[in-house]
Amino acid sequence: MNKIYDAIIVGGGPAGLSAAIYLTRAKYSVLVIEKEKFGGQITITSEVVNYPGVLEASGESLTSVMKVQAQNFGAEFKKATVKELQLEGTVKKVVTDQGEFQAVGIVLAVGASPRQLGFPGEKDFRGRGIAYCATCDGEFFEGCELFVIGGGFAACEEAIFLTQYATKVTMIVRSEDFSCAKTIADEVRAHPKIEAVFNTEVVEAGGDSQLEYVIFRNSKDNSTWRYDVEKGQRFGIFVFAGYVPANDLFKDQLKLNQQGYLLTDANQKTSLDGVYGAGDICEKELRQVVTAVSDGAIAATSLEKYISQIKNENHIETIALHKKEKVASVDEESDGFLSQDIKNQLKPILDKLTKDVYFVTYVSNDSFADELKNFVEEFSSLSPKLHHVVKQSDKSYIDICDDNQKSYHLKYHLVPGGHEFNSFVLAVYNTGTNGQVLDENIMQKIKNLSSHRIQVFVSLSCTMCPEVVQATQRLAIENENIKTSVYDIAHHQQYKEKFNIMSVPCVVIDDNRVVFGKKSMEELIDIIEK
Repeated sequence: MNKIYDAIIVGGGPAGLSAAIYLTRAKYSVLVIEKEKFGGQITITSEVVNYPGVLEASGESLTSVMKVQAQNFGAEFKKATVKELQLEGTVKKVVTDQGEFQAVGIVLAVGASPRQLGFPGEKDFRGRGIAYCATCDGEFFEGCELFVIGGGFAACEEAIFLTQYATKVTMIVRSEDFSCAKTIADEVRAHPKIEAVFNTEVVEAGGDSQLEYVIFRNSKDNSTWRYDVEKGQRFGIFVFAGYVPANDLFKDQLKLNQQGYLLTDANQKTSLDGVYGAGDICEKELRQVVTAVSDGAIAATSLEKYISQIKNENHIETIALHKKEKVASVDEESDGFLSQDIKNQLKPILDKLTKDVYFVTYVSNDSFADELKNFVEEFSSLSPKLHHVVKQSDKSYIDICDDNQKSYHLKYHLVPGGHEFNSFVLAVYNTGTNGQVLDENIMQKIKNLSSHRIQVFVSLSCTMCPEVVQATQRLAIENENIKTSVYDIAHHQQYKEKFNIMSVPCVVIDDNRVVFGKKSMEELIDIIEK
């Protein structure tokens, strides 16, 4: 019989983490499922100054503390993609690519994703001049003129961030004024490198191999104007025009508003008993970390009463809450790459290794090679199943190999830090064990793939890159005809020019097919098969 949790939280952003803290502190067993990055989209924000009680923090550090709090109370965390939700009945089922899980109650904290506007040229030039994440892609536009589409908080924040790269930032705002707090709007107005144009929208963007022009229209007098980049130069468009609610998993099961946001009552309860919503997925006036955390706390405390009632009425036995050894700090210093906290978290994962994994590290004579070698030496010391071999080469990279030092054709041309550290850990787990459970149909599709060479170009600050890296590396692990190489674009500028990369993640198939943007494993398989 499958074990039943008291609650499953779908989404690991501030709302989900808050719900996990409150539920586990009340002695309920909780599983938090997140497909990308625990902490959510706020992790790409470099400065949070409006969270009460915290003078200043990065989104990453703020949510890291939240996750540790939930862990200390006993919450379990799992990286997985949810495929299906079965929300009817006394016991709910969550079907993922890592197996099925059951719970008495569900908290949906799935958030929302950046909205695409749909103007002509937007899709064609994504990754070739049109971008959606300043933190991920800003560095590609060093010395360029940039346009930021949007007038809300995110647009203003990102416009200010982009001034460190751009010669000038022009904000294109559809309404008559900014739609954010006056403090940040005033900061934008006062910035010497930012100009705002109101009552204006994008009509069209175009060019040849990369973005060369954009046409705008004034909504008041219907006049148009055009910007053309000088020959041999580049420019960029960053779109920050709101978000689309991530409701695909439950839009046919729960009541939504006209915009697709989840409808909840004052207790964050949805239209189904035992199912609660929290955070940006919900209909609300203000989408900020502080309101997400509030939603999570309200949903959790309301769900507590429901769980107890249903368990008593239906004699349901759920798994007991198991508190782990308390983590004292997320900022513990280390002389190496890995803090003691990270090592403690890695131990139960590495203890599951049943096969020897060899890191054959090829090094050239440069500082990057030394950094790469030192990282692998430290990581290899964490388990007797991990081994390190160094070989001289004209390029520096890690080749992940089996116990006979036979390559899995999975190469890391980067030091696995930032958001790609988890990808590297998953590669180790999937080569050193029987691997994470995959749907049989997907596994068969992987096995049926013919020979292909896949290059993945990432930035270590990109939250959208890990899903692509983890998918393509799994293809190489399961099919010996697939060769996957992962590159930190910051250390491999030659590819930036060769493939005209202006956004990450970027996937190059067989040295000629270039694909931009976040993709699931199924989407990548379909693209490769075409």
